[in-house]
Amino acid sequence: MNYVQASDDYLMYLEVEKNYSLNTLTSYAYDLKLYGEFLTANNRSLDLDDLTSSSVRRFVQDQVINHSIKPRTLQRRISCLKSFSKYCLKENYMKSDFTAGIQAPKADKNLPKYMTLLELHKLFAYLEQDPRPQRIRNELMFKLLATTGMRRQELVDLTWEQVNLENQTILVRGKGRKERLLPLHPIVLPLFQDYQETLLEQQKHYSEPIFYNQKNKPLNPRGLHKIFKEILERAGLPAHRFSLHHLRHTFATLLLQENKDKVDLRTLQELLGHESLATTSVYTHIDFEQKKRAINSFLIS
Repeated sequence: MNYVQASDDYLMYLEVEKNYSLNTLTSYAYDLKLYGEFLTANNRSLDLDDLTSSSVRRFVQDQVINHSIKPRTLQRRISCLKSFSKYCLKENYMKSDFTAGIQAPKADKNLPKYMTLLELHKLFAYLEQDPRPQRIRNELMFKLLATTGMRRQELVDLTWEQVNLENQTILVRGKGRKERLLPLHPIVLPLFQDYQETLLEQQKHYSEPIFYNQKNKPLNPRGLHKIFKEILERAGLPAHRFSLHHLRHTFATLLLQENKDKVDLRTLQELLGHESLATTSVYTHIDFEQKKRAINSFLIS
């Protein structure tokens, strides 16, 4: 079978049977397209039975040398190709695994970046006094991210049926469209009510998106990112240092630092929507004050 046709089948399988998120599907489609373009540019056959691990190694080499792709991105691309190869074998599209023996490069294990409590208060203070027309929307969006740990895609995908102000809960649809029910922080409850008053009646329908851009169209992740960077600069915070994902890290970090006796890793895992507890465990390595107290309590004299 031809590589391009098999790629289309694979992406359809991920969307329909595996229920993958739009973000993941987009990333995998791009990774598969890149490998196909590499094969064509190097005059290699696109027949699945002609693919070899050698071509994958040369693809990885090309990504590193000619495109300066970082290890974490390479990990995803190799993972995509391995998953695709496994699918093709299962469907009998080819006879052997063309990713056999391919190892993903190790990525640096950097500690998550996050805002301090003081920096978060500074962000909130600006959101509360921003003179621009979209103040209420922006205050709700970023306080919601900071108090729930939602991903940006999860936020822009929200519809009114997912919010229950009476029960003070929000139903979040995460990766793989898995659902998790989160409690709403008291500070966002009046913001929801204020924000609803700025909307047209039809925009409040339970099936409608919650957040819109200035053109009255549903907000997308790129637009949300742009708004966040602009607000950081206006708030006097380093826009180059923080991204939207850092609000998620901030939520997790401050939650553990401020509530050690009340929040365990399992609870945090459920709040963040992590499949593995190992993913959540990275947040146990960032509480420097706790480490300092441990060292100071070590009596060796």
